[in-house]
Amino acid sequence: MILTFSSAIEAADTERRIIAGVVVPFGEVGATSVGPVMFERGSIAINDTAKVKLLLQHQPNAILGRAQSLVTTQQNIYGTFKVSASTAGTDALLMASEQLYGGLSVGVEVQKSEPHPDGYLLVKAAKLMEVSLVEIPAFENAQIKRIAASEGEAVDVPNPTTNESEAIVENSPAAATPEVETAPVVEASRPITANTYNPLNSQTVRHGITSMGRYTEHRVKAALGNDTSALWIKAAEDPMVVRAAADSIGSTNPAFNPVIYMNEFISNNNFATPSIDACTRGVLPGEGMTFSIPKLSTAPVVATVAESGTPGETGMVTAYLTGTVTKSAGAQTVTIELLERSSNNPAFYDELTIQMERAMLAAQDKLMLAALIAGGTVSTVSSAATSAGIISFVSTQAPLVYTSTSLFARSYLANGAQWGAIMGFVDSTGRPIYSANYPMNSAGAITPSSIQGNVLGLNLFVSPNFTATTVIDNSAMIIAPEAATFYSSPSAYFSVNVVSSMSVNMAIYSYNCALVKQATGVRLFDLT
Repeated sequence: MILTFSSAIEAADTERRIIAGVVVPFGEVGATSVGPVMFERGSIAINDTAKVKLLLQHQPNAILGRAQSLVTTQQNIYGTFKVSASTAGTDALLMASEQLYGGLSVGVEVQKSEPHPDGYLLVKAAKLMEVSLVEIPAFENAQIKRIAASEGEAVDVPNPTTNESEAIVENSPAAATPEVETAPVVEASRPITANTYNPLNSQTVRHGITSMGRYTEHRVKAALGNDTSALWIKAAEDPMVVRAAADSIGSTNPAFNPVIYMNEFISNNNFATPSIDACTRGVLPGEGMTFSIPKLSTAPVVATVAESGTPGETGMVTAYLTGTVTKSAGAQTVTIELLERSSNNPAFYDELTIQMERAMLAAQDKLMLAALIAGGTVSTVSSAATSAGIISFVSTQAPLVYTSTSLFARSYLANGAQWGAIMGFVDSTGRPIYSANYPMNSAGAITPSSIQGNVLGLNLFVSPNFTATTVIDNSAMIIAPEAATFYSSPSAYFSVNVVSSMSVNMAIYSYNCALVKQATGVRLFDLT
């Protein structure tokens, strides 16, 4: 049975929760998701201010509030946003007041743009889709100007133009009228910096303001005439008057300064399996430590003959290609105390699982690399580590892959040194060939932020698991993906209690086979 029940709302909290600031400046170059961008003056259209949402870090599902007004001038677009009373909205206000989120970022649908000779994209027409609260804005001037967190605040939206005679285009649903301050303004966003409150600086008077909440409380009370709060605010804001005593926290009172663990984990093992991605994947049979694949050795021949001529007759010859199954396995021994007495550790179980899985992926990638180098074919030409050398390598070996296997070369697998060398290739005028935002003579696309790209029409994959760390023999290869396959079973876990040491032994393992099926479909780089 579904039962619904409703009643009238008898009371509502109408706290003003405002974030305001420059949404986007015109005529200023900023770093965006598509590279350097400049918005032309008046290039952003705002169809309906009330429908413009305030998001967190451009995440569509992280809605913080919506726009109250958006003012377009010759210099910028200035916005005022009402933040919802949700938990996410409250957290966003708090983090903005503490300057952890320091800017506003615009999200637009570009309708007209053109590359500028100076290397950035000039947007001439766009439609405003959303505005986001971000840690670091794309534009230096897109900073939060004011934060209002309580009913008593009157949030002034300053005239964002420097020329009072310029016309302002108001995109809010109703004409804006100047607000009259009827209560003291509370600047909840004002931080207590190291210069105004530092527990390590010792003086004789203590002002009692130890957090943003206490600062806001005494700021309000001081504005309402509380002399004690006024003195504390003066002490907190004037470093020449007073600073907190050294014995308030720190080495003399460690019990009041506990270690706080963050819910994040730093790791330098974030790689996946680029060597396997450059080839194909297969599933191992359910049993056995070897398996065989039928392979054509000699194909039948069909001849073109005259009338009554003898047809071509060449017997088809086949053989078996045998793959050997190996096991990749890793283990961790964990004490029972760590498992049972460390509930406050930052996501220990999750991170242990993640790190074991990443170690498994690295082992599998190394297995595939070793098989490709052992089973591939050395290039028929020696190439220099130059742009011309890479062109020679690709232009000679890619056709040989096709003529010898009837497969197309699609992958270029390289180590980090090859990757870096290719990004550094320039033409005779010094312009980048592979890594420019808007290349004039592009031979592919490679960036420092992605281990996948394009080299002369081949899909680039960069693996950190090459034995070679410089540009030498076998530091890169051209691959027809079908010529090599990585067969694997799903990864599995198991754990065993070790009674003698009161610990738990956990292991991850999988069965794998890295098999080069056509040697001439894998061409290994040979340095001149």
